[in-house]
Parts: sequence; structure tokens; C-alpha cells
Amino acid sequence: MALSAAVSALALAASGCVTVHGELEVVPAATKREAARVLAEFTDAYNAGDKAYDPKLSAGHVTGALGEINQAALRAKGKNTPGGNPRHNPLELTDARFLVPAKAGWPRWFLADTDSNRDVDDDPRQDTRWFVAFVKSGPDARWKAAYLSILTPDEIPEFSEDPQGHAVPVAPDADGLAVAPGRLSKEYAGFLGEGGELFADGQHTSDWRAQREATADRPGRTTQWVDQPLDKGDFAPLALRTQDGGAMVLFTTRHFEKQTAARGVPLTVRPEVAALLKGQIKRAVTLERVSNQVVTVPGRDDADSEGRVAFLNRIEGLTGAVGQ
Repeated sequence: MALSAAVSALALAASGCVTVHGELEVVPAATKREAARVLAEFTDAYNAGDKAYDPKLSAGHVTGALGEINQAALRAKGKNTPGGNPRHNPLELTDARFLVPAKAGWPRWFLADTDSNRDVDDDPRQDTRWFVAFVKSGPDARWKAAYLSILTPDEIPEFSEDPQGHAVPVAPDADGLAVAPGRLSKEYAGFLGEGGELFADGQHTSDWRAQREATADRPGRTTQWVDQPLDKGDFAPLALRTQDGGAMVLFTTRHFEKQTAARGVPLTVRPEVAALLKGQIKRAVTLERVSNQVVTVPGRDDADSEGRVAFLNRIEGLTGAVGQ
């Protein structure tokens, strides 16, 4: 009951509800020139926010999972380092390939597959590509970055194209896959709590569950978790068809972790937690995190995959904390 109360205190309303304007024509979400401009504007805003540790400078260019993670991180860093980022290194996103679906109505979205200056291109073990997903909720809205995934070249699937060369979107309720993209957030939240066979073993599935079990009860401290789906508005999943008949899907979940100390045992938190803390820590603290993940979902008849969803990347960020 105490964890549920803390979760209620932390939970943020999912923003970005979309009004459908009724357009029926199937058109590309953006031109390549427009997509390049959007990527450049996002990069400039990201750098401005990171340099000053000021969330307001990037707030208009991020939303969804990436928005919550980015804005909370900048709030915490700005509080702990009010003079700005003394080690600011401007982010550079180059060599962009744009995966632009054609669809009717709103929202519209596209993926930018880019090289960054945050890796080592000459080292296969450290060479990565940044995938940034941009969404636009209506004709008068601004393009905003909603997801970020970092993949090695060998993790990037081969994407399907329609006859005009556009990426092929997969609807949230699409049939023919091991699981519909719109169900992934709920399924993953349920898996973390109860287990199951839908997700392939790995760091973000079986290993994470095992780690939780191993650390749930430690001398002087217990830990509990609550996992919730987050799949509405700008947190909705985005999916592209892959050449093997499956899909690559980006989706979001929210996670709460409550740490409770035994009487007389001090409970301390890191500076980034303290910067976002509401209330006073007496014997417990509940941490809120948002997780942005990308997976491959096999086709329902793909015998090689055994019908399991495989994680490619997961980025998690602290977004709140409540002391009790």
C-alpha cells in the first residue's frame, strides 16, 4: 500500500494526446530536406540545454520518453551544477539516413539514423549509430524527438520499403506479429513482474529479473518494484516493417523502485536523486524512471525466433523521487 501511494504521488500524466484532423491521403511524413532541418534544430537545442544545464532550452524539441529523460536530467544537473556544464562537448549527428514512412492522418513520424561523435568509428566494438525518432502531432505542431536508441551496425535490421522507396510503418494493432506493437509496453511491464516466454533472455529481460530478485532483500534494506505501461500520446510505440517479415519497435515503460531501510539504518541517495527529491527521506525513498527501448518483433510464423521479442537497446532515466 505504501509503494502504491508513492507511485501515485510520482506518476505523471502522459501528455501529447493527438487530435486526428481527418486527412485521408497517404503521404510521406516529411521530405528529406525537412527531416534534415528537424535533426539540425534538435541537435542545436540539445547542445544548448546540455551546455547551460537548462531544460527550457531543449524543452520545445523533445517529447515522450526522450523528453522526460532529457528534461529531468537537465533539472538535476542544473541544480547540482548551477553554472552549467564545465565539460560540455557539443553533440554532432552526421551521415544521416532518414527512414520516412508514408501514412495518412496524424500523428506523423520518421527515424533519423545518424553517426555521432560519441563513439569510435574505427573500433567495431565501439562504433554505434544514433536512431532518433521524431513525431509531429498535427499540421501546426513542431517536430519533436520522442525516442533515442543507440545501436551497433550489426544490430540494425534491414528495413522494408514500399514501391516509392518509403519506410513501411506497422500499426499498433497490426496482426501477423508475435505481439502487436501496441501491446509491447503492457507485456514488458507484466513480464518484469511475473515473467513469461514472450521476451528472449538477455540483459533487459531475464538478467534484470534475476538482478532484482538478488537485491530485493539485503541486510538493513528491502526493495520493491512496480512497472507500468506508458503507451499513449507521444509515448505511443513506433514500428517499422523489416525485410524478414517482422518489425522494429520503439516503446516506453515507467518503473518505480521503493527502497525501505530498517529502523536505525541510514538511507542515503546520490546527488542526482537528491536534486529531484520531493518530501523527506525518513525510512524510504521511491525512485521513478522512464525507459525507452527498441526491440525486434518476429513474424508470427518465424520459426527461427521461437516467437520471442529481442531487445536491441534500452535507455533509462531517473525522472522523480519521493521520500517517506
